[in-house]
Amino acid sequence: MTGNPAYQPETAMMALGGDFFDVVAPAQFPQHILRWRNDSAAADVGLSGLSDAAWIAHFGRFEPLDGSLPAPLALRYHGHQFRTYNPELGDGRGFLFAQLRDGGGRLMDLGTKGSGRTPWSRFGDGRLTLKGAVRELLATEMLQALGVTTSRTFSVIETGEELERGDEPSPTRSAVLVRLSHSHVRYGSFQRLAALQMPEAMARLVDYVLREIAQAEPGADRIATLMTYAVEGAARLVAEWHVAGFVHGVLNTDNMNISGESFDYGPWRFLPRWQSDFTAAYFDHFGLYAFGRQAEAVHWNLVELAKALRLIAPADSLVPALQRWPELVAQEVRRQALWRLGLQRGSAEAEEALVRALEVGLGEGGTQPDAIWFGFRGGRVPADMHPALGLFRELLAGFEPLPGALAHPYWADATPQTMLIDEVEALWAAIAEADDWGPLERKIGALRQMGAALA
Repeated sequence: MTGNPAYQPETAMMALGGDFFDVVAPAQFPQHILRWRNDSAAADVGLSGLSDAAWIAHFGRFEPLDGSLPAPLALRYHGHQFRTYNPELGDGRGFLFAQLRDGGGRLMDLGTKGSGRTPWSRFGDGRLTLKGAVRELLATEMLQALGVTTSRTFSVIETGEELERGDEPSPTRSAVLVRLSHSHVRYGSFQRLAALQMPEAMARLVDYVLREIAQAEPGADRIATLMTYAVEGAARLVAEWHVAGFVHGVLNTDNMNISGESFDYGPWRFLPRWQSDFTAAYFDHFGLYAFGRQAEAVHWNLVELAKALRLIAPADSLVPALQRWPELVAQEVRRQALWRLGLQRGSAEAEEALVRALEVGLGEGGTQPDAIWFGFRGGRVPADMHPALGLFRELLAGFEPLPGALAHPYWADATPQTMLIDEVEALWAAIAEADDWGPLERKIGALRQMGAALA
């Protein structure tokens, strides 16, 4: 590991000081069965050469990586959960295990889920079900293939415990997951400092985010710079979810990453049809985080971030970034939609009309969205086009395909790759009933082929 020039360990979080985290110990698991290692992600941070035994030592027993954090850190934060403020949050079943630089010099975090109890576990057991780990792996692989800015599932190790859960058959198998992200600093990290009236700590966190995550040098207008960075990243992410037909499920402020990355996958879903009121979480009784309300929900969270930053900045320095929200989201939806359709950019007016016609056609036609994006790729028109997409087809003729938009063999397939809940359950059933990981591995291979085709 130390002989790999691509391996660049970091300890940047330590410089923030003990106000931001608690040093914790990982759980001692009875077993360590390596189920998934993401060698593609590992190569980005110089860790692809690890043997399976070394992999388990670091990502199952959590022996420190050379030169990185000497011990795991459970991060502290608060947050609004379904718009009710909760000051008793923090990493309750995970921690920041290590920090590294990728090939582009970006700071990357290796964080965990299911790694044991911390001071913030409250009444939880600090564990993760194997099914939960498999679901997060599928979500991140599908989203990455669809061009969504997401954390990456780095490792899944089955841990040999039997867990009791009220929302799935129990006892159920356990696992510990490691995810690779650009940051684990949440909106709730800032909210905590505001609630506790810690202006000096807030200033340190702002500078950390700007230098290490946004890769911008803090200046006199650093608070406005941070707010702009957060708003632009969030607008991009909301648009990427929208075009992917993805419903996160739980958009609380402690689940929003300052870097604009999608992460922390619980009750997620992909749309079976284009439906604004479709929800992913069975406990979202009022549809607060429904598909069509995700932009509103994230904007609400950004306003709460701005309120927190008022601890060290005047409100008028934060408002301009927030006022750009509707325009930014619309711009990003157009960009992402043209990318997924494999079309060259046009005028803003033409793109807006095309996307509006597509969304109307999707809503009225009832066709599974992935089939539409796939069928119209590169300007082609599927034979079974629903009449509701007639205007979209007309407007499509005004756009040129991207060079090589249909060159990849994936576009000759009869149907597109999807990730609907029935398929997720079927992939899990093969594991739960026969310990058959082949269908999951083949699905991930197919998703990566789709990602290559879209790229």
